[in-house]
Amino acid sequence: MTLALEDRLAVMELLALHGHLVDDGALDRLAEVFTADVEYDLTDFGRGTLTGVAALRDAALALGAANPVAHHVTDIVLEPLDEGRVRARSKGLGVTTDGTCGSVTYEDTVVRVGVAWRVARRKVIARRTPLGGAGRS
Repeated sequence: MTLALEDRLAVMELLALHGHLVDDGALDRLAEVFTADVEYDLTDFGRGTLTGVAALRDAALALGAANPVAHHVTDIVLEPLDEGRVRARSKGLGVTTDGTCGSVTYEDTVVRVGVAWRVARRKVIARRTPLGGAGRS
């Protein structure tokens, strides 16, 4: 299965939009990125899985000033799964108010909703060990 260039670009823009909306505090627009019943897995951060756009918004508001001031997505790799479903893997960088930076991997399932694409499932994996642990002694 292949993914049309127009769909590939639309999914990549969708993934980039998340950072712009969150960094701007436009949490009322998260439904432009996620399905209404999105599963947002933050287990790697000890926060379990959030379900639904309202839960994402509430969690961001509860985190308050501890939220990163900048979310950057990069290194996007797309794999078509079947008609209307894509697996997206990308890297995320978050910059905090004190200038420190953290890295994550996003593992997303992106689905077609009408003529648009939305993230239906996101797993956020913290990157804490170089080489995925392969270089440990």
